Amino acid sequence: MSQFFEIHPDNPQHRFIQQAVTILREGGVIAYPTDSAYALGCCVGEKKAVERIKRIRNLDDKHNFTLMCADLSDLSTYAKVDNAVFRLLKNTTPGPYTFILNATNEVPRLLLHPKRRTIGLRVPDHTLTRALLAELGTAMMSVTLIMPDEEFPLFDAQTIQERLGKLVDLVIDGGTCSIEPTSVINLCTGVPEITREGRGDLSAFGG
Repeated sequence: MSQFFEIHPDNPQHRFIQQAVTILREGGVIAYPTDSAYALGCCVGEKKAVERIKRIRNLDDKHNFTLMCADLSDLSTYAKVDNAVFRLLKNTTPGPYTFILNATNEVPRLLLHPKRRTIGLRVPDHTLTRALLAELGTAMMSVTLIMPDEEFPLFDAQTIQERLGKLVDLVIDGGTCSIEPTSVINLCTGVPEITREGRGDLSAFGG
């Protein structure tokens, strides 16, 4: 059975954040809250952890995985952007948006779309999530916690523990999250294309 931490969403207890990051660094999979829905996360280079998440979500190789970042400092490591795209990202992060970008060679192959070499990037506006990422010191691979054949994400940590307690290493209870996922904006051509309308104001992207 997975561990279960109750962490305050606005004033996260540092000892729990440290323990959660230790689990991630040891190859673990965590369920955690964000500014949209609950998500599954693991360290970027942990192949076995990524494969576990793919099995939980029943995802194929064509799924666009997301790198959850504390801020835009990791951007140039994982994505190729021009000045105009960078300004747009700077003006709209943090927030409930997932940006599809052209990936650099630093992104592990198992996270890439097999034909398009794209990656999702997200900077969440959530104190607990950003504390996790700051302690980790690098990006975290992440997907929304929507179970196979279900329409909406799981939004309650106790339910997640009951359903996934044997499949993940840690469930973080940071309060109830939204059932509305992020808005997804494709920026691969430099012109914003809204590919999924979710949370957040879309006016900056032409929506």
